Order: sequence, then structure tokens, then C-alpha cells
Amino acid sequence: MTTRKKATLVLQNGRKMEGWAFGYDGPCDGEVVFSTAMVGYTESLTDPSFSGQILCATYPLLGNYGISPMETDRDGLLKSFESEKIHIRGLVVTDYSEEYSHWDAVKSLGDWMAEQKVPGVSGIDTRLLTQILREEGSMLGKIVPEGMDDGTFDVADPNLENQAAIVSCKEVIRYGSGDKKVVLVDCGVKHQILRCLVRRGVEVIRVPWDYDFNQMEWDGLFISNGPGNPIHCKATVEHIRQAMQTGKPICGICLGNQLLGIAAGASTYKLKYGHRSHNQPVRQVGTDRCYITAQNHGYALDESTLPAGWEPYFTNMNDGTNEGIRHKTKPFFTAQFHPEASSGPEDTEFIFDDFISLL
Repeated sequence: MTTRKKATLVLQNGRKMEGWAFGYDGPCDGEVVFSTAMVGYTESLTDPSFSGQILCATYPLLGNYGISPMETDRDGLLKSFESEKIHIRGLVVTDYSEEYSHWDAVKSLGDWMAEQKVPGVSGIDTRLLTQILREEGSMLGKIVPEGMDDGTFDVADPNLENQAAIVSCKEVIRYGSGDKKVVLVDCGVKHQILRCLVRRGVEVIRVPWDYDFNQMEWDGLFISNGPGNPIHCKATVEHIRQAMQTGKPICGICLGNQLLGIAAGASTYKLKYGHRSHNQPVRQVGTDRCYITAQNHGYALDESTLPAGWEPYFTNMNDGTNEGIRHKTKPFFTAQFHPEASSGPEDTEFIFDDFISLL
């Protein structure tokens, strides 16, 4: 076994939890959140929605199947990752597996994190940490390697920054081909969302979060997932409002749900500890249909503030929060959850079929 140095997770509430360092040998800080997903750490770590956050994984063992090569498909989309880099600031686990075993693995989780300067700490009681975050809410924290001062707590709140602007693409990118053109506003899009659209026979035009896509020709608008507080995306909201005047189909996923809701006139709020897992039960409003969904968000839409003409589409069965909205007469609808899964259940991929059928 490789000799490992100690590291300490320091929380905003003054709690300190000592463990063993792996990955990058350096400190990090951010908002400490937890995910109950049992698989898919490569997808989770590269999900832009985790930007600014230290991730606590409740599943006790990570690293056992290593890291696959960063290969792309014929459309230039990564096969086993959701973006080109790790977006979490740090990783907290109970047991890190230094030895990995998988036919497709080319490196260890720790080596990959070290390459991308992302520190991790293992040996932490992540169930206890999750209880703390559930009781007190997500909070700021930092990972401090042995030998560095962990005394003064001075961490900038990533929710005060425009995280969508940090992770969004910087130029227009086109994928696929087809008779219909879909503009995708990239607020932190996952590659699987792009893949789900491309394989349905449309041309996808990916634009930066603040790009004025109304100057382009398009048949449908898709607003992606992304990190952070939606109130920072004022430019996106204004462009969505203009797009709504055309009456063309609009679909939003995760942050896209919140941004379309704000454009319609509703408001959002921060959840106590967010929804980050593969097992969130969601009911389609007005029916008995319930789906198991993958989710990753810390803010929610206040459906009580929806204006006339709009209605809730899905509801979270755990806490009753909004999981999607739709317009009563126009082709506008959203899902707060992730229908593209990756990693997670594929129960709700019909969301993409519904959107494409409206074009």
C-alpha cells in the first residue's frame, strides 16, 4: 500500500473530520454537498452542475473500476464522461480503492484527480457527514492536507458567482444533422443530453449561456442543466423571454427548468441540501405515474409563483418540490430531473421524444 498523508475536512460549522489524502496534494474549498448515487463516479465528477462544490459520496467505496480513456464518438461527444474535465473541487469518500479492476480502465481515480488538481479525502464517515448536511443544510467547507494550516475559516461562497458562465462553452458548436435545428443553451450541459438530441435526427447548435440565439434560425430551443444560482443568468432569461414570443417549442432540463420558470415570471429558492442522486421519485401531476429519476441541483422553482397559463408538470414525491412545468396552450415544458440519466435510470428519456415531436 502506498504511504498516504492525512487530510482534514473542515466545515463551516466548526466540525473537523480527519482522513487520508488521495488525488491532488493540495487544498480546496467550496460548498459541501452529498450524493446518494451508487455508481457512475466518472460521470458525476465531470458533471458541470457540480462546479464550485466538494462532493461527499454516500456510497462507501469509490475507485474500484478506475477511469476509462477519454474517447469520443463520431459526433465528438465523450463516451464515458459528461464533459472534458472534472468539475467538483474536492471529493470525500469512506473508502478509496487504490487498486482498480475493469477491462476498460487506463488509470486510477486518484491519478486522474491528481492530473486535474482535484484533492480527495478518504476514511471519512460519510453517513455522519450526510446527516450533518441534512440537518444543518449544505455548507461551505475545505479539504486541508497534513502540514497546512486548517485554522482560519475563510471560504468564498460559490453560489455568489455565476457558475454557469464558468462552465459554459465559449463559442458556437454544432453537432449532428437533420431537417430540424435545435438551439441548445449551454449553461453546463452534459454530453449525454447532446447525444440524446443528436441521435433523434436533429442538428444541435450549442451556444454559450449568454449568446443571443434569437438572431439565428432554429426550430426548437433546449435549455440545459447547469450549476449554481439561476438568478445570475439574467442574459439567458432575457433571451428566453424573447424566444417565447415566437411560440416555437421550448424544453428545459434542471437549471433550464428554473430559467424558463423565471422567464415566465416565477421565482426560485435554495433547497436546504438539494437533490443529488439516482433514486428521486417523481410523479407526473394529474396522473398516478411515478418515475425514478437522476437529479443534481441545489435550487428549486417556486411553483406557487407561476403566472396564469402555466402549471406544474412533475412533483417530487419525497418533499413535494417542483420537478417541472408546462404551458397550458403553448409548446413549452421542462423537467427538473435528468431524463438523459448517465449515470442513472432511463425511465424518463421520453422527454426528448416529446420535445422532438413538437418541432
